[in-house]
Amino acid sequence: MAEPIDVLLYGLGAIGSFYAFILNRAAGVRLTVVARSNYDAVVENGIQITSANHGQHTFRPHRVIKSPAEASSTKFAFVVCTHKAVDPEAAIIPLEPVISEGTTIVVLQNGVGNEDPFRARFPKQTIISGVVWVGAAQSTPGVITHTTSERTQLGLFANPIIPSDLEESRLRHFTTLLAAGGTHFDVTDNIQRGRWEKVVWNVAWNAITTLTDQDVEAWLSSSPEAIPYTRRVMGEVISVARAVGVPLEEGLVDVLMERVSGLGQLRTSMQADREAGRGMEVEVILGVPVRKGREVGVATPCLEGLYVLLTAVNRRILSA
Repeated sequence: MAEPIDVLLYGLGAIGSFYAFILNRAAGVRLTVVARSNYDAVVENGIQITSANHGQHTFRPHRVIKSPAEASSTKFAFVVCTHKAVDPEAAIIPLEPVISEGTTIVVLQNGVGNEDPFRARFPKQTIISGVVWVGAAQSTPGVITHTTSERTQLGLFANPIIPSDLEESRLRHFTTLLAAGGTHFDVTDNIQRGRWEKVVWNVAWNAITTLTDQDVEAWLSSSPEAIPYTRRVMGEVISVARAVGVPLEEGLVDVLMERVSGLGQLRTSMQADREAGRGMEVEVILGVPVRKGREVGVATPCLEGLYVLLTAVNRRILSA
């Protein structure tokens, strides 16, 4: 009988619960989840998910804990991080007890620069970076609704002290778990391109809907200046990405504007975080592109305005 594959999932919100569902379905996986606000509900009732793609399910992970320290005696093959990157450096400190020599860290978060705090604190680990295009919400603790949106882009954040063939084998191993769980994914040699493409999307829609308290459709029809302004914001992020060596396509703004036109009254995750009084992922979505722009001499006036305003809103939320 094969040894179980121990996987720890850190961050059991809507997106984390979706990946918990996928990983829990993979044969051989012994899943431990770290839950906070929904801990009691998940312990009592399991995780309930209604998915447009997968149907309705209730499942119970192998173990539900409040802190990674509770699982320090387990040697995890993978630690999957789906927590919000509100405080990227501080949030990963609790992971130290569950990171051992052979542990691969999987970073499934919004933003750019997310891998850097992990590499600084865990310099000997393989890091798999992922871009998530999954539509999910947690209506009440432990109860998840998933739309048809379901795509994961994966790639290595290469570690120069680990042989590349070993890192590639770890990436392939993780993708076999996603495949066994029945979700769609792509593997890319340039995951940073995918990360920056999504940041172009998030900078426009997350930031603007959060500040205006409007859905995307209402924002775009709010004035003749709304669409040109949105396009300028996106263009600034693309210019920064190119300047730091990430080859985003010239027509990406048109592609993203066309994509959002079919989504109607879209409300965003950052908007939901503000409404719920939760900290927002301001730094990894806006702060990093602003600082990178300054470093390479690319002006980002529209982006900087959004960043300054959202930083003030976020500070008020975090200090409440």
